[in-house]
Amino acid sequence: MDFRILVVDDDVQIRRVLRATLTAARYQTDTAASAEEALEMMKDRKYHLVLLDLRMPGVDGLELCRLLRANSDSEIIILSVRSIEADVIAGLDAGADDYVVKPFRTPELLARIRSALRRSTASFDSGPPKLILDSVEIDFRNRRVTVAGKVMRLTPKEFEVLHYFAARPEKPIPHEEILSAIWGPEHAGHHEYLRAFIKQLRKKIEPEPARPRFLITEPWVGYKLQLPRLPRRAAQ
Repeated sequence: MDFRILVVDDDVQIRRVLRATLTAARYQTDTAASAEEALEMMKDRKYHLVLLDLRMPGVDGLELCRLLRANSDSEIIILSVRSIEADVIAGLDAGADDYVVKPFRTPELLARIRSALRRSTASFDSGPPKLILDSVEIDFRNRRVTVAGKVMRLTPKEFEVLHYFAARPEKPIPHEEILSAIWGPEHAGHHEYLRAFIKQLRKKIEPEPARPRFLITEPWVGYKLQLPRLPRRAAQ
């Protein structure tokens, strides 16, 4: 399958380097110098993945990410010099599927891209078709989530993480296992990123994100999916 990637960055040198790197890796690659140019290009072409810088004049990267996520299922990887947890969470909240800190090594970026493109072609034909957590209903095959009857938009990565948990309910899953399975083995040590990702996912499906009932932290291990407890029947 031929994958098409769009690079959005106002730095002409970065655009040139990334275009050369991605073309050498046999990806069809286009570039845009601004959010406005990117949106115009996406009217006529479908991109499997967008590499997006945060710092741009005019419409910034976060706002562009929100616009893309509202209208596209393309994988989105943010490239940013900002590395603190709050910035990562802001990127995920805007709808990004991954977040890479500049400066980055080319092999690492290419690995992230390969992982993202594998996700974009993945299906949920195997495993549980649905997950119901009280008022939350997750339909994996139709990629639809409702929370108390209201449709909630999840990113492709969030669906994949929930599907992984749903196939292993009530089981503590180590950080390294989750990261390797979802992001690839080269990311097994990125615990801080996983923490930020789970925090963002809780905001979408937990009634009280600060006191989670479903996505439970297992100290020093990882996380587990806690299924709702059925009420006990009253004694006859």
